Amino acid sequence: MSIVDQVKQTIETSIPGSQATVRGGGGHFEIEVVAEQFAGLRLLAQQRLVLQAIKDLMAGSDAPVHAVDRLVCRTP
Repeated sequence: MSIVDQVKQTIETSIPGSQATVRGGGGHFEIEVVAEQFAGLRLLAQQRLVLQAIKDLMAGSDAPVHAVDRLVCRTP
């Protein structure tokens, strides 16, 4: 499984019912997530949910995800 697929699957598993679009490589990614769970949350809280979901992929000096250059969170 590619790292792009792994990031997508991790987000969609952690945020039930969400749909994630992930682009990038070389440690830098752009992520867009659509989730009903974001309703009523401020943008920062929405982004924290996504970043919490992928924290293990961002941990350590050899982490496959070095940076999220763009993070868009929307409700359906």
